[in-house]
Amino acid sequence: MNARAWTFRSRAVAQRAAHSSAVETGARWGLAARGAIYLLIGVLALEVAFGSDGGREADRGGALEELSAQPFGTVLLWAVGAGLVGMVLWRLSEALFGAAGPDGRKARKRALSAARCVFYAFVAYSVLAFAVGDRGSGSSDRQSRDITARALELPAGQWIVGIGGVGIACAGVWIGVRAALRKYRKHLRTAAMSRRARRAVDVTGVAGGVARGLVFAVAGGFATRAALTYDPSDAKGLDDTLRTFAATAAGPSLLVATATGLALFGVFSFLMARWRRV
Repeated sequence: MNARAWTFRSRAVAQRAAHSSAVETGARWGLAARGAIYLLIGVLALEVAFGSDGGREADRGGALEELSAQPFGTVLLWAVGAGLVGMVLWRLSEALFGAAGPDGRKARKRALSAARCVFYAFVAYSVLAFAVGDRGSGSSDRQSRDITARALELPAGQWIVGIGGVGIACAGVWIGVRAALRKYRKHLRTAAMSRRARRAVDVTGVAGGVARGLVFAVAGGFATRAALTYDPSDAKGLDDTLRTFAATAAGPSLLVATATGLALFGVFSFLMARWRRV
């Protein structure tokens, strides 16, 4: 077999693997794992709003602490980590071979899948590190400050942090607008859904997506400020970002609304695990 035929055959095998039932199972498991994390973050943020958080952080680290405190907590942590690895492999397959749908092979779609692959790889790593005992790996506030501090030390560090902050803020606006426009509908197996299921997806998808986009946008704004002030302490993770909502003119009500939205995004992720085309 010559090199060209071998390359073609290898690519065909890889494409079949990328669209196999194993990748689909990993994708659905990953969506469910994401849902569990966001649901717990939303609950923790509500506790912050009502002053009953007990010092726990309303972020991924706090959610992982909650999971670890449950019966069979270590098993739950590994299950969530494995699900997120499934998410990584799914997004990687989309980046390499295209996503489901008529426009899934477009360069823009594949680039977005690649970015999501990198993002979820970072999240999966932090969850698995937490599972093996690195309890500081889940704190978004610590990670934000540490990453910002290291980036600021680089040549053109202020530009790097500033561009990154603007990018995160723009991503948040993009996430919120797409959720409000119900762009997720094109990924659903609507023919198999009942009217009640479609309504549940719309309620959780819009409210959850807008809340998630708001948090990303505000966190990006803080990162941009850290670049302008050359102070990594101005960068905020999810917990610090949510706590600033309670200090606004709207008071705790804005935090309650955002926390409820994040919990609904968790439910939305569970629904997507059931109804999304993969």
